[in-house]
Amino acid sequence: MAPAGAALLLVVVGLGSSEAAPEAVTCGSVVKLLNPRHGVRLHSHDVRYGSGSGQQSVTGVTSVDDSNSYWRVRGKTSTVCERGTPVKCGQAIRLTHINTGRNLHSHHFTSPLSGNQEVSAFGEEGEGDVLDDWTVLCGGRYWDREDEVRFKHSSTDVLLSVTGEQYGRPINGQREVHGMAYSSQDSYWKAMEGIFMRPSEMPKPPHAYRSEL
Repeated sequence: MAPAGAALLLVVVGLGSSEAAPEAVTCGSVVKLLNPRHGVRLHSHDVRYGSGSGQQSVTGVTSVDDSNSYWRVRGKTSTVCERGTPVKCGQAIRLTHINTGRNLHSHHFTSPLSGNQEVSAFGEEGEGDVLDDWTVLCGGRYWDREDEVRFKHSSTDVLLSVTGEQYGRPINGQREVHGMAYSSQDSYWKAMEGIFMRPSEMPKPPHAYRSEL
């Protein structure tokens, strides 16, 4: 876990596979996610909603350096996505908040400002439930770091979105993040700063092995 205010080093690596683009986001990577339309990064902190579920709040912040905006890319609930495995378009994943260990989550509660669907952070030490699963929507075969992608909640079909509503104290100026039933430019996200994990070593073809008698 990075100390508060610390900047994580961006590691640019090749994937070692002709099937995947060299800039694919991989499982185990720790990233910040930018909403380009509103210029905010997906953020969470140990501040709970005062209404709705009462779970840990998820917001958007304009700060580039805030360590509370780092999320780890993981396989969906009850699965393991090996570190360095490129994330496919259409694949369900979890996003685990680095500093609190809770997963990006949604459910049928109303968001406090816009009245859309609440998005929260849920679970303990990275383990929650199936409402933590989000499907990556993108145009190619893999989630490319340069692409703007959408995250569709696997259970309720809403899209992770920002529409500009701002909170007052104690999180003054932070934007509401919520789930929207339809797609718009408010629903696109791009991987930014972070640590991108190397892919797992590709298995050798059978003819590459030699038996020793």
